[in-house]
Formats: sequence, C-alpha cells, structure tokens
Amino acid sequence: MEEIKISTIVNADIKSVWEKWILPEHIKNWYYASEDWHCPKVENDLKENGNFNIRMEAKDGSMGFDFEGFYTEVVEFKYIAYKMTDGRKVGITFSKNEKGILITETFEAETQNSIEMQKQGWQAILDNFKKYAEEKN
Repeated sequence: MEEIKISTIVNADIKSVWEKWILPEHIKNWYYASEDWHCPKVENDLKENGNFNIRMEAKDGSMGFDFEGFYTEVVEFKYIAYKMTDGRKVGITFSKNEKGILITETFEAETQNSIEMQKQGWQAILDNFKKYAEEKN
C-alpha cells in the first residue's frame, strides 16, 4: 500500500497545538477540506484502543460521511497513530523547530481516488488546522 506524507508548521506552542488537535470543541472548527463543508459532530477518546468519529458534511446537506477508527499509539505532545475502519494506518508526529511546531502526517493511500487527490484533500484539512490554531493561539 502506498504511503502519502503531508506536513505544515504551526506558529504556536505545543500545548496549544495539541489541545486544538485533540479536543472535540476545537476539531469541529477545522476538520474539513473546504469552506462549503463543516464538521457538526466529533467524538474523540484519545487513548490506545480509544475510538474516534468525525462527521463531515456539505453545508448544503447534499452529502456527508463519518471518518472513524481507533488509536493504536498515543505519546502526548509527540505522536498519534490510528487505524481507520477500512484498515489503513495513519501516523502523526509533532516536533518543535525554529518556526513553531512541525506536524507531519503519513497515511496509507486508498484505491478509489488518485494519490494527488488524496494528498490535496488531507493537506487542505491540515492547512485549515494551521489557520485555526494560529488564529486561536
């Protein structure tokens, strides 16, 4: 299975970045790829074997889906790994550098959409996170 890697640097401290990444009240403000979508429901039990379910919907109600799975590893302020319901694995690292917090996500590609489309979609969500985390810092 092919892996895709995306990243961004967030100009904020690790505690702020971590809270905005894991807490449902923050996740619903950034977990979507474009402004015509939103995230009306988030459940997140961040611990090994804890489940997550993030509901993404078009604002016009025309479509939506649940992004869900369970955590396989959690190292506070450093690393999160999870497995999606389709069996694909994702790893997220958080590391400090001179410009802020570098977030790198590596995920296994699915076969329905092109690698480029998947990379763009996941990167758009990560870019939304960066914008939200820096505005709310």
